[in-house]
Amino acid sequence: MNKQCDFGMIGLGVMGRNFLLNVADSGFQVAGLDLDEEKARALNEESGDLPVKGTTDNREFLDMLKRPRRIMLLVPAGKAVDAVIEDLLPHLEDGDLIIDGGNSHYSDTERRQKMLREKGFHFLGVGVSGGAEGARKGPSIMPGGSEPAYELLRPILEEAAAKVNGEPCVAYMGEGSAGHFVKMVHNGIEYGLMELIAETYDLLQHLLQASNEEIHRIFSEWNDGILRSFLIEITADIFAKRDEETGKFLIDLIMDKAKQKGTGKWTSQAAMDLGIPIPTIDSAVSMRGISSFKRERMKASAVMPVTPNPDNTFDRDELVGHLEEALYFGFIVTYAQGMHLLAEASREHDYRLNLETIAKIWRGGCIIRADLLETIRKAFDQEAALDNLMFSDFFQSDLLRAQNSTRLIVQTGLGNGIPLLAFSSALNYFQAFHTRTLPLNLVQAQRDYFGSHTYERIDKEGTFHTKWKG
Repeated sequence: MNKQCDFGMIGLGVMGRNFLLNVADSGFQVAGLDLDEEKARALNEESGDLPVKGTTDNREFLDMLKRPRRIMLLVPAGKAVDAVIEDLLPHLEDGDLIIDGGNSHYSDTERRQKMLREKGFHFLGVGVSGGAEGARKGPSIMPGGSEPAYELLRPILEEAAAKVNGEPCVAYMGEGSAGHFVKMVHNGIEYGLMELIAETYDLLQHLLQASNEEIHRIFSEWNDGILRSFLIEITADIFAKRDEETGKFLIDLIMDKAKQKGTGKWTSQAAMDLGIPIPTIDSAVSMRGISSFKRERMKASAVMPVTPNPDNTFDRDELVGHLEEALYFGFIVTYAQGMHLLAEASREHDYRLNLETIAKIWRGGCIIRADLLETIRKAFDQEAALDNLMFSDFFQSDLLRAQNSTRLIVQTGLGNGIPLLAFSSALNYFQAFHTRTLPLNLVQAQRDYFGSHTYERIDKEGTFHTKWKG
């Protein structure tokens, strides 16, 4: 296979190995490198008759690749990426392309791209979503960097990506770190949707005392309607799974401490820096943080129990219907927050993102894929300059209708002592944006009082300062 391979992968964990096999399935000859002999051996064993070769030898790996080389890294974000690039540098030739397919912070992508460009090499930051199964069968792919560099890789990515209506779920995002920024926001939206679903589960089990079998049935039915999506589908599956060792439902044996790798937090930080409100995503990040304090929660629940003012006058079937509407409302608002952030980031960083294209490639392969994304795509196709989906003709009537169910669910849940950070934030975000006059004139007065920060008036132009005391 000397100098015959179209594509190389460094990092043969499950994601890297599956993606490489996917590329080989698409008709390309590929090589993989990992210092772990077992991972290289696993690639060779799984490849069967495919044109794949795994190795632990850096020199052998590089010699197998056609020029210009196309080398993708799927290693942990951070120092590991820099270390691999540093090892490669002495062996690279002009025009070689390095692709970071991990969840790197977009600022690191900008730095690496600048450094490699100065040395005569190409670099792409590529977001890949779909988990291990998506990597093998077709993920959603979000590449960013120089367009000529993307063209070197485009034929491979288009073949490997998921397909919707025959169209590949990959597209050039834009210059610089556009690809990794879009993937970061994708993950932030994912955080928000998952928290909304978790709160729905909390409501079902504590308000309705629904069994796991009932919850499985409810989510399965919802997946045939307006909520049809990957996350609703897998949630239904989860409530049907029994533990092989005990025979109990597995969900009941899992600790309620949610981990996170940082992309949700990065999304919140980026939104803060750009001045874009994404409270539902922020709430999801916060709830994962709260969940990690298990010992403190156990202590507080014993010494300071929540004292709800329960209202159990609701009709069971009606409440399930309201929950479906509220979850749909929350989904729309969460996508709206993420897309608003992307619109502002595009202006700030000169990414020139096409939001219709982003919605289009998210329809298949990725974790947040949903039927709803086709409507989102249509909304941005109709109005390319649309910043906030809430104001699209495609969603206004749905949101106005579903706000009443969301309000009822929030009131009922909070009245029964169930924490609903994501649902509450989605509703308050919607209500705040639809409120003609907010009480923030008082905040401006306070800021001017203690800090001489000035204020604007509604009756005349200009900025003003008042000596408030005396």
